Amino acid sequence: MDMNRRGFLTKTGFGAVAAVVSGSVSSIPAAAAEAGTKPGGQRLSIKQLQAWEALQYGMFISFGMSTYLGQELPDGKAPPGTYAPDKLDVDQWVSVVRDAGMKYAVLTAKHVAGHCLWPSAHTDYSVAHSGNTTDVIAAFIKACEKRGVKPGLYYCTWDNHHLFGSQTRTYSKRGFMETFPPTQQEDMPPYTTSLYQNFMTAQLTELLTQYGPLAEVWIDIPGELGWGYRTFLYHYLAQLQPDTVIMMNSGTPDSIQYNVAYAWPSDLMAIERGLPPETGYQKWRTIQQKEYYFPAEVCDTIGKEWFWVPNDPPRPDEQLLFTLQACQKRGVNLLLDVPPDKHGLIPDAYIQALLRLRKNANL
Repeated sequence: MDMNRRGFLTKTGFGAVAAVVSGSVSSIPAAAAEAGTKPGGQRLSIKQLQAWEALQYGMFISFGMSTYLGQELPDGKAPPGTYAPDKLDVDQWVSVVRDAGMKYAVLTAKHVAGHCLWPSAHTDYSVAHSGNTTDVIAAFIKACEKRGVKPGLYYCTWDNHHLFGSQTRTYSKRGFMETFPPTQQEDMPPYTTSLYQNFMTAQLTELLTQYGPLAEVWIDIPGELGWGYRTFLYHYLAQLQPDTVIMMNSGTPDSIQYNVAYAWPSDLMAIERGLPPETGYQKWRTIQQKEYYFPAEVCDTIGKEWFWVPNDPPRPDEQLLFTLQACQKRGVNLLLDVPPDKHGLIPDAYIQALLRLRKNANL
Protein backbone atom coordinates (compact mmCIF):
# COMPACT_ATOMS: atom_id res chain seq x y z
CA MET A 1 0.00 0.00 0.00
CA ASP A 2 3.03 2.32 0.25
CA MET A 3 3.84 2.37 -3.48
CA ASN A 4 2.44 5.16 -5.61
CA ARG A 5 1.98 5.10 -9.38
CA ARG A 6 5.17 6.96 -10.18
CA GLY A 7 7.21 4.65 -8.00
CA PHE A 8 5.61 1.62 -9.55
CA LEU A 9 6.29 2.73 -13.13
CA THR A 10 9.86 3.64 -12.22
CA LYS A 11 10.39 0.22 -10.71
CA THR A 12 8.89 -1.70 -13.62
CA GLY A 13 10.28 0.45 -16.41
CA PHE A 14 8.16 2.25 -18.97
CA GLY A 15 9.85 0.44 -21.86
CA ALA A 16 8.37 -2.84 -20.65
CA VAL A 17 4.98 -1.16 -20.45
CA ALA A 18 5.09 -0.06 -24.07
CA ALA A 19 6.08 -3.54 -25.20
CA VAL A 20 3.07 -5.16 -23.56
CA VAL A 21 0.62 -2.66 -25.02
CA SER A 22 1.66 -3.52 -28.54
CA GLY A 23 1.59 -7.24 -27.97
CA SER A 24 -0.87 -9.96 -28.91
CA VAL A 25 -2.19 -13.08 -27.23
CA SER A 26 -2.58 -16.57 -28.58
CA SER A 27 -3.78 -19.74 -26.95
CA ILE A 28 -1.39 -22.68 -26.97
CA PRO A 29 -1.66 -26.42 -26.32
CA ALA A 30 0.25 -27.09 -23.13
CA ALA A 31 -0.59 -30.52 -21.77
CA ALA A 32 2.32 -30.47 -19.35
CA ALA A 33 1.27 -27.12 -18.00
CA GLU A 34 -2.38 -28.25 -17.71
CA ALA A 35 -1.15 -31.13 -15.59
CA GLY A 36 0.41 -28.67 -13.18
CA THR A 37 4.07 -29.25 -14.03
CA LYS A 38 4.61 -25.58 -14.93
CA PRO A 39 3.97 -22.72 -12.50
CA GLY A 40 3.15 -20.15 -15.18
CA GLY A 41 3.78 -16.42 -15.03
CA GLN A 42 0.49 -15.42 -13.39
CA ARG A 43 0.38 -13.65 -10.03
CA LEU A 44 -1.75 -16.28 -8.30
CA SER A 45 -0.76 -19.92 -8.07
CA ILE A 46 -2.50 -22.49 -10.23
CA LYS A 47 -3.92 -23.98 -7.02
CA GLN A 48 -5.50 -20.63 -6.08
CA LEU A 49 -6.96 -20.13 -9.54
CA GLN A 50 -8.31 -23.66 -9.65
CA ALA A 51 -9.99 -23.05 -6.28
CA TRP A 52 -11.76 -20.09 -7.91
CA GLU A 53 -12.66 -22.29 -10.91
CA ALA A 54 -14.13 -24.86 -8.54
CA LEU A 55 -16.80 -22.31 -7.58
CA GLN A 56 -18.11 -22.78 -11.17
CA TYR A 57 -21.39 -20.88 -10.85
CA GLY A 58 -22.17 -17.49 -9.38
CA MET A 59 -24.62 -14.60 -9.48
CA PHE A 60 -23.99 -11.18 -10.93
CA ILE A 61 -26.20 -8.70 -9.04
CA SER A 62 -26.79 -5.52 -11.06
CA PHE A 63 -28.53 -3.04 -8.79
CA GLY A 64 -28.37 0.70 -8.24
CA MET A 65 -29.38 3.99 -9.80
CA SER A 66 -29.99 2.31 -13.17
CA THR A 67 -32.73 0.23 -11.54
CA TYR A 68 -34.71 3.39 -10.73
CA LEU A 69 -34.12 5.19 -14.01
CA GLY A 70 -34.83 2.24 -16.30
CA GLN A 71 -31.54 2.95 -18.08
CA GLU A 72 -28.43 0.81 -18.15
CA LEU A 73 -26.20 3.80 -18.91
CA PRO A 74 -27.60 6.92 -17.16
CA ASP A 75 -26.10 10.37 -17.66
CA GLY A 76 -25.15 10.71 -13.99
CA LYS A 77 -27.39 13.71 -13.37
CA ALA A 78 -30.27 12.15 -11.43
CA PRO A 79 -30.45 13.34 -7.80
CA PRO A 80 -29.27 10.74 -5.27
CA GLY A 81 -32.79 10.49 -3.82
CA THR A 82 -33.89 8.81 -7.04
CA TYR A 83 -32.42 5.63 -5.61
CA ALA A 84 -35.11 4.60 -3.12
CA PRO A 85 -35.77 0.89 -2.51
CA ASP A 86 -38.70 0.53 -0.10
CA LYS A 87 -38.27 -3.18 0.75
CA LEU A 88 -34.53 -3.65 0.39
CA ASP A 89 -33.55 -7.15 1.49
CA VAL A 90 -29.95 -8.04 0.72
CA ASP A 91 -30.30 -11.23 2.77
CA GLN A 92 -32.96 -12.35 0.29
CA TRP A 93 -30.54 -11.88 -2.59
CA VAL A 94 -27.85 -14.01 -1.03
CA SER A 95 -30.34 -16.65 0.11
CA VAL A 96 -31.38 -16.96 -3.53
CA VAL A 97 -27.71 -17.33 -4.50
CA ARG A 98 -27.30 -20.18 -2.03
CA ASP A 99 -30.60 -21.85 -2.85
CA ALA A 100 -29.84 -21.73 -6.57
CA GLY A 101 -26.68 -23.78 -6.04
CA MET A 102 -24.38 -20.85 -6.74
CA LYS A 103 -21.14 -20.51 -4.80
CA TYR A 104 -20.28 -16.83 -5.23
CA ALA A 105 -21.83 -13.46 -6.07
CA VAL A 106 -20.54 -10.20 -7.55
CA LEU A 107 -22.42 -6.96 -6.72
CA THR A 108 -22.26 -3.68 -8.66
CA ALA A 109 -20.76 -1.31 -6.07
CA LYS A 110 -20.68 1.54 -8.61
CA HIS A 111 -21.95 1.53 -12.19
CA VAL A 112 -22.11 4.10 -15.01
CA ALA A 113 -24.44 6.45 -13.10
CA GLY A 114 -21.64 6.96 -10.55
CA HIS A 115 -23.97 6.37 -7.60
CA CYS A 116 -22.30 4.33 -4.86
CA LEU A 117 -23.94 1.55 -2.88
CA TRP A 118 -21.78 2.37 0.14
CA PRO A 119 -21.32 5.68 2.04
CA SER A 120 -18.07 6.69 0.37
CA ALA A 121 -16.09 9.45 2.06
CA HIS A 122 -15.08 10.75 -1.36
CA THR A 123 -18.48 11.76 -2.77
CA ASP A 124 -21.97 12.75 -1.70
CA TYR A 125 -23.42 10.72 -4.58
CA SER A 126 -24.08 7.59 -2.54
CA VAL A 127 -26.60 5.75 -0.43
CA ALA A 128 -25.76 8.11 2.44
CA HIS A 129 -27.79 10.83 0.69
CA SER A 130 -30.40 8.63 -0.98
CA GLY A 131 -33.95 7.45 -0.44
CA ASN A 132 -32.60 4.43 1.44
CA THR A 133 -29.37 4.93 3.40
CA THR A 134 -28.51 1.25 3.93
CA ASP A 135 -24.83 0.47 3.32
CA VAL A 136 -25.59 -2.20 0.73
CA ILE A 137 -21.96 -3.35 0.48
CA ALA A 138 -21.77 -4.02 4.22
CA ALA A 139 -25.11 -5.83 4.18
CA PHE A 140 -24.02 -7.89 1.18
CA ILE A 141 -20.72 -8.99 2.71
CA LYS A 142 -22.44 -9.90 5.98
CA ALA A 143 -25.14 -11.88 4.17
CA CYS A 144 -22.52 -13.78 2.18
CA GLU A 145 -20.53 -14.66 5.29
CA LYS A 146 -23.68 -15.91 7.01
CA ARG A 147 -24.65 -18.18 4.09
CA GLY A 148 -21.28 -19.48 2.96
CA VAL A 149 -21.28 -17.53 -0.31
CA LYS A 150 -18.05 -16.01 -1.62
CA PRO A 151 -18.49 -12.23 -2.16
CA GLY A 152 -17.17 -10.14 -5.04
CA LEU A 153 -17.54 -6.50 -6.03
CA TYR A 154 -17.88 -4.74 -9.38
CA TYR A 155 -16.57 -1.21 -9.99
CA CYS A 156 -17.11 0.66 -13.26
CA THR A 157 -14.47 2.94 -14.74
CA TRP A 158 -17.12 4.65 -16.87
CA ASP A 159 -18.63 7.20 -14.47
CA ASN A 160 -20.93 9.91 -15.81
CA HIS A 161 -21.27 11.71 -12.47
CA HIS A 162 -17.66 12.00 -11.31
CA LEU A 163 -15.96 13.24 -14.47
CA PHE A 164 -12.94 15.12 -13.08
CA GLY A 165 -12.34 16.26 -16.66
CA SER A 166 -12.62 12.76 -18.12
CA GLN A 167 -14.44 12.05 -21.37
CA THR A 168 -16.81 9.12 -21.06
CA ARG A 169 -18.56 7.25 -23.82
CA THR A 170 -21.81 9.05 -23.03
CA TYR A 171 -20.68 12.58 -23.73
CA SER A 172 -20.09 13.38 -27.37
CA LYS A 173 -17.71 15.91 -28.85
CA ARG A 174 -20.52 18.45 -28.70
CA GLY A 175 -20.82 17.95 -24.96
CA PHE A 176 -17.12 18.71 -24.49
CA MET A 177 -17.04 21.86 -26.60
CA GLU A 178 -17.48 23.80 -23.37
CA THR A 179 -14.09 22.76 -22.05
CA PHE A 180 -12.02 21.73 -25.08
CA PRO A 181 -11.44 23.75 -28.25
CA PRO A 182 -12.58 21.77 -31.32
CA THR A 183 -9.02 21.31 -32.55
CA GLN A 184 -8.13 19.51 -29.33
CA GLN A 185 -11.13 17.26 -28.89
CA GLU A 186 -11.92 16.12 -32.43
CA ASP A 187 -11.81 12.33 -32.76
CA MET A 188 -10.66 12.06 -29.15
CA PRO A 189 -11.52 8.61 -27.71
CA PRO A 190 -12.93 8.26 -24.19
CA TYR A 191 -10.34 8.63 -21.47
CA THR A 192 -9.92 9.18 -17.74
CA THR A 193 -7.84 11.92 -16.14
CA SER A 194 -5.34 11.47 -13.33
CA LEU A 195 -7.79 13.25 -11.02
CA TYR A 196 -10.46 10.66 -11.74
CA GLN A 197 -7.92 7.87 -11.35
CA ASN A 198 -6.99 9.20 -7.89
CA PHE A 199 -10.69 9.21 -7.01
CA MET A 200 -11.04 5.63 -8.28
CA THR A 201 -8.02 4.49 -6.26
CA ALA A 202 -9.45 6.09 -3.12
CA GLN A 203 -12.85 4.44 -3.57
CA LEU A 204 -11.41 1.02 -4.31
CA THR A 205 -9.22 1.40 -1.23
CA GLU A 206 -12.39 1.85 0.80
CA LEU A 207 -14.00 -1.21 -0.72
CA LEU A 208 -10.97 -3.47 -0.27
CA THR A 209 -10.01 -2.36 3.25
CA GLN A 210 -13.32 -1.71 5.04
CA TYR A 211 -15.47 -4.72 4.21
CA GLY A 212 -13.38 -7.85 4.58
CA PRO A 213 -11.93 -10.35 2.10
CA LEU A 214 -13.32 -10.58 -1.42
CA ALA A 215 -13.20 -13.58 -3.72
CA GLU A 216 -13.28 -11.43 -6.87
CA VAL A 217 -12.85 -7.80 -7.89
CA TRP A 218 -14.45 -6.80 -11.20
CA ILE A 219 -13.14 -3.69 -13.01
CA ASP A 220 -15.30 -2.73 -15.99
CA ILE A 221 -14.22 -0.63 -19.01
CA PRO A 222 -10.51 -0.98 -18.12
CA GLY A 223 -9.33 0.21 -21.54
CA GLU A 224 -10.10 3.82 -20.67
CA LEU A 225 -7.73 3.79 -17.71
CA GLY A 226 -4.61 3.67 -19.85
CA TRP A 227 -1.84 1.14 -19.51
CA GLY A 228 0.16 2.90 -16.79
CA TYR A 229 -2.67 3.45 -14.32
CA ARG A 230 -4.33 0.11 -15.05
CA THR A 231 -1.07 -1.74 -14.33
CA PHE A 232 -0.57 0.22 -11.14
CA LEU A 233 -4.18 -0.44 -10.11
CA TYR A 234 -3.94 -4.18 -10.70
CA HIS A 235 -0.89 -4.51 -8.48
CA TYR A 236 -2.28 -2.09 -5.91
CA LEU A 237 -5.49 -4.08 -5.55
CA ALA A 238 -3.45 -7.27 -5.29
CA GLN A 239 -1.43 -5.64 -2.53
CA LEU A 240 -4.58 -4.73 -0.62
CA GLN A 241 -6.04 -8.24 -0.98
CA PRO A 242 -3.39 -10.71 -2.22
CA ASP A 243 -5.80 -13.65 -2.45
CA THR A 244 -8.54 -11.98 -4.47
CA VAL A 245 -9.01 -12.73 -8.15
CA ILE A 246 -8.91 -9.54 -10.24
CA MET A 247 -10.98 -9.27 -13.40
CA MET A 248 -10.28 -6.54 -15.94
CA ASN A 249 -13.30 -6.96 -18.20
CA SER A 250 -12.34 -7.43 -21.83
CA GLY A 251 -16.02 -7.03 -22.73
CA THR A 252 -16.25 -9.41 -25.67
CA PRO A 253 -18.00 -12.72 -26.39
CA ASP A 254 -14.83 -13.99 -28.08
CA SER A 255 -12.72 -16.36 -25.99
CA ILE A 256 -10.06 -16.94 -28.66
CA GLN A 257 -8.56 -13.46 -28.99
CA TYR A 258 -7.61 -11.30 -26.02
CA ASN A 259 -6.97 -7.56 -26.22
CA VAL A 260 -3.84 -6.98 -24.15
CA ALA A 261 -3.84 -3.22 -24.73
CA TYR A 262 -7.42 -2.92 -23.43
CA ALA A 263 -7.60 -5.29 -20.46
CA TRP A 264 -4.18 -6.56 -19.34
CA PRO A 265 -3.09 -7.27 -16.62
CA SER A 266 -5.88 -9.51 -15.32
CA ASP A 267 -6.22 -12.83 -13.51
CA LEU A 268 -9.20 -13.89 -15.65
CA MET A 269 -10.61 -13.55 -19.12
CA ALA A 270 -14.15 -12.17 -19.29
CA ILE A 271 -16.46 -13.68 -21.91
CA GLU A 272 -19.48 -11.38 -22.12
CA ARG A 273 -22.69 -12.88 -23.53
CA GLY A 274 -20.77 -15.60 -25.32
CA LEU A 275 -19.36 -19.10 -24.90
CA PRO A 276 -16.04 -20.79 -25.62
CA PRO A 277 -15.95 -23.14 -28.64
CA GLU A 278 -17.26 -26.67 -28.22
CA THR A 279 -13.67 -27.89 -28.08
CA GLY A 280 -13.32 -26.07 -24.77
CA TYR A 281 -11.65 -22.99 -23.38
CA GLN A 282 -7.85 -22.87 -23.68
CA LYS A 283 -6.61 -22.01 -20.20
CA TRP A 284 -2.95 -21.55 -21.05
CA ARG A 285 -2.11 -18.40 -22.97
CA THR A 286 1.08 -16.90 -24.31
CA ILE A 287 1.17 -13.19 -23.50
CA GLN A 288 4.32 -11.35 -24.57
CA GLN A 289 6.30 -14.58 -24.88
CA LYS A 290 5.32 -15.74 -21.40
CA GLU A 291 2.89 -18.51 -20.45
CA TYR A 292 0.01 -17.78 -18.10
CA TYR A 293 -2.67 -19.98 -16.58
CA PHE A 294 -5.64 -17.78 -17.46
CA PRO A 295 -9.12 -19.04 -16.44
CA ALA A 296 -12.31 -17.50 -17.83
CA GLU A 297 -15.71 -16.39 -16.64
CA VAL A 298 -18.80 -16.11 -18.82
CA CYS A 299 -21.16 -13.32 -17.76
CA ASP A 300 -24.70 -13.43 -19.13
CA THR A 301 -28.20 -12.39 -18.10
CA ILE A 302 -31.15 -14.38 -16.83
CA GLY A 303 -33.41 -12.22 -19.02
CA LYS A 304 -32.40 -9.72 -21.68
CA GLU A 305 -31.18 -6.79 -19.58
CA TRP A 306 -28.46 -6.40 -16.94
CA PHE A 307 -30.54 -4.16 -14.66
CA TRP A 308 -34.19 -4.80 -13.78
CA VAL A 309 -36.78 -3.36 -16.14
CA PRO A 310 -40.50 -4.20 -16.33
CA ASN A 311 -41.51 -7.07 -18.59
CA ASP A 312 -38.11 -8.76 -18.80
CA PRO A 313 -38.95 -12.40 -18.02
CA PRO A 314 -36.30 -15.08 -17.52
CA ARG A 315 -35.12 -16.85 -20.63
CA PRO A 316 -36.66 -20.28 -21.31
CA ASP A 317 -35.48 -23.07 -19.04
CA GLU A 318 -33.78 -24.93 -21.88
CA GLN A 319 -31.72 -21.87 -22.81
CA LEU A 320 -30.53 -21.31 -19.26
CA LEU A 321 -29.70 -24.99 -18.89
CA PHE A 322 -27.75 -24.99 -22.15
CA THR A 323 -25.70 -21.97 -21.03
CA LEU A 324 -24.85 -23.47 -17.64
CA GLN A 325 -23.98 -26.90 -18.97
CA ALA A 326 -21.96 -25.46 -21.84
CA CYS A 327 -19.87 -23.49 -19.37
CA GLN A 328 -19.33 -26.58 -17.25
CA LYS A 329 -18.33 -28.74 -20.24
CA ARG A 330 -16.11 -26.09 -21.81
CA GLY A 331 -14.17 -25.29 -18.66
CA VAL A 332 -15.31 -21.79 -17.64
CA ASN A 333 -17.26 -20.31 -14.75
CA LEU A 334 -20.72 -18.83 -15.26
CA LEU A 335 -21.67 -15.54 -13.59
CA LEU A 336 -25.40 -15.24 -14.26
CA ASP A 337 -26.87 -11.77 -13.83
CA VAL A 338 -30.06 -11.73 -11.75
CA PRO A 339 -31.16 -8.13 -11.01
CA PRO A 340 -33.27 -7.05 -8.02
CA ASP A 341 -36.29 -4.84 -8.75
CA LYS A 342 -37.19 -1.32 -7.55
CA HIS A 343 -38.33 -2.70 -4.20
CA GLY A 344 -34.85 -4.11 -3.64
CA LEU A 345 -35.98 -7.72 -4.04
CA ILE A 346 -35.17 -10.41 -6.58
CA PRO A 347 -38.47 -11.07 -8.39
CA ASP A 348 -40.18 -14.41 -7.82
CA ALA A 349 -40.13 -15.25 -11.54
CA TYR A 350 -36.32 -15.17 -11.46
CA ILE A 351 -36.19 -17.18 -8.26
CA GLN A 352 -38.39 -19.94 -9.66
CA ALA A 353 -36.35 -20.05 -12.89
CA LEU A 354 -33.15 -20.44 -10.86
CA LEU A 355 -34.62 -23.23 -8.73
CA ARG A 356 -35.75 -25.08 -11.85
CA LEU A 357 -32.29 -24.59 -13.35
CA ARG A 358 -30.68 -26.09 -10.27
CA LYS A 359 -32.97 -29.10 -10.49
CA ASN A 360 -32.50 -29.54 -14.24
CA ALA A 361 -28.71 -29.27 -13.93
CA ASN A 362 -28.56 -31.61 -10.91
CA LEU A 363 -26.54 -29.10 -8.87
